[in-house]
Amino acid sequence: MAIGTTEMAILIGFAVLFFGAKRIPELARSLGLAKGEYEMAVSEVRSPSEAERDMDRGGMTENVADESE
Repeated sequence: MAIGTTEMAILIGFAVLFFGAKRIPELARSLGLAKGEYEMAVSEVRSPSEAERDMDRGGMTENVADESE
């Protein structure tokens, strides 16, 4: 279910009435920053960090693990 043009215009109108025209850019900026932080956190969860990969090798770095093989 997608939001159409009319529904979007009504939502923007309510937002302007509710928050005021000066606060809308601040809210949009905050929403964009929050989305960026969320995406960064999701990418950190999906790909393990270097320390996590080292712990999978028993705490050894990749170079030390290669030498012991």
